[in-house]
Amino acid sequence: MPTKETKTRAVRLPNVVEALLPIVVMMGLMIYGLNFSGETYVDAHMPLAVSIVVACIVGCVCGHSFSDMLAGMIDRLNATMEAILILCTVGLLVASFLMSGTIPALIYYGLNLLTPQLFLPVGCILCAIVGLACGSSWTATATMGIAMLGIGAGLGIPAPITAGMAISGAYVGDKFSPLSDTTNLAAAVSETGLFDHVTAMVSTTAPTFILALIGYAILGVATSSGSYDPTVAKEIQIVLADGFNINPFLLVPILVVIAACVMKLPGLVGIAISVGTGVIFAVIFQGVGSLADLFDMLHYGYGFGVDTDFPELVAEAAAALNVSPDSYLTVSSLLNRGGMDHTMWTINLILLAVAYGGALERCGCTEALFGKLKNKLNSVGSLVFATMATSLFCDATMCDQFLGIGVPAPLYVEKYDEMGLSRNMMSRTLEDCGTLWAAMFPWTGCGAYQQGVFGMSPFTYFPFAFVNLLNPIYAAITAFLGRNIFWADGSYTNIFGKTKAGKPAGAPAEAHEKALKALEARRAAGKAPKISA
Repeated sequence: MPTKETKTRAVRLPNVVEALLPIVVMMGLMIYGLNFSGETYVDAHMPLAVSIVVACIVGCVCGHSFSDMLAGMIDRLNATMEAILILCTVGLLVASFLMSGTIPALIYYGLNLLTPQLFLPVGCILCAIVGLACGSSWTATATMGIAMLGIGAGLGIPAPITAGMAISGAYVGDKFSPLSDTTNLAAAVSETGLFDHVTAMVSTTAPTFILALIGYAILGVATSSGSYDPTVAKEIQIVLADGFNINPFLLVPILVVIAACVMKLPGLVGIAISVGTGVIFAVIFQGVGSLADLFDMLHYGYGFGVDTDFPELVAEAAAALNVSPDSYLTVSSLLNRGGMDHTMWTINLILLAVAYGGALERCGCTEALFGKLKNKLNSVGSLVFATMATSLFCDATMCDQFLGIGVPAPLYVEKYDEMGLSRNMMSRTLEDCGTLWAAMFPWTGCGAYQQGVFGMSPFTYFPFAFVNLLNPIYAAITAFLGRNIFWADGSYTNIFGKTKAGKPAGAPAEAHEKALKALEARRAAGKAPKISA
């Protein structure tokens, strides 16, 4: 009886041209849409869809079957499905906090308490606190960030500056929170302790946070000196007070969000409880009595005031309140948002971005482009820079911050051991760039989400997201100078060049032993500092 030979396809890494092809196609189509399409089509969805096809073709040329490429995409989608579900619920959260009056109350009282000079640094700290408690930059910007936009508008602060400030604070809180998915991911892929990782991040994030607060204080003084008109804030308060029953009890839903996070409830559970609280408060304080109205606002978003597409209606509504039409429009633009339906644009983009990143990961594009680079790295500074450059590359081309953290880790982990470095040195470096610069690009999941929250391109707000912008730069410069370095034996070289003894960070036993021997050899050769007396 004849036997059938099973044919196995030889799978190989793509060459440089093959690895770059889907990336060049994606970036080329993005550039065309943003700059040369005459604004006929400026979204990232179709460029990503086309690039997925190209990546699958490259994968098949390299020996993968289409089923294998599809499995790679599905694996990545499964890994991010919780984040996608949270995004759905965040749309519900924003709608419930709007119709309950919680966000309007935050804006109303914020205009009373904050001055133009103090708004930016204080707002950044508040967003950081919420991000720390929630473990989510997304939740922080969707609640406090929207409120800050309203307060900033009333205080005469340009919206891009306010958005950048809110993102800076939210991401600082996210990085330091033990509840954050990216914080846990960076520690996990580096195989180090969670709090070892958080401790290491203090060395680079704390100084840049302080620098950012100083920058925001200076910027607040500069931007408010000639543009602040106190009547605008009063008019915004008048519009809010007319549309909502404003009272201090409306701040309770914010406390519920924080309490749910402090109790370490799962993200979806905590947000669901917060949505329910917002709905109850909408019924009690705002008189929303119809179940159909509640469902409509949760699904399609909260609709404030008159239809802003009709200027005569806006003028009439503004005149009735004795405020300017611009003030009325400002409130309308802030409050007409939220709802599960309004997050679908972002969700569609994230689905495509994650699938594209999964296809690139499966066919080995990053390994092909960066795999040989690690053998040429001879200093701590070059290793830190290469790690961050790879993270940035993955953020920009794979469109997913999880890939910006997860893909570089196996490429460089052995190199950190060979240089006698601690595993939390790598985990810190992955987050310094992979998490913070993911919000820079409109086609990444993070960038798309924040664009949806703030209603502006990441290219507009990112220059003012001082922490996100400066942290990787500070980390790279200090690493090249031999500063802020964590060694395998637990010692730490601080910003002043002093190396102090400390407790070793978590690491696999075999890898830790290897790193200790490498560190001893480098110190003997004068390539690593000795512990200061």
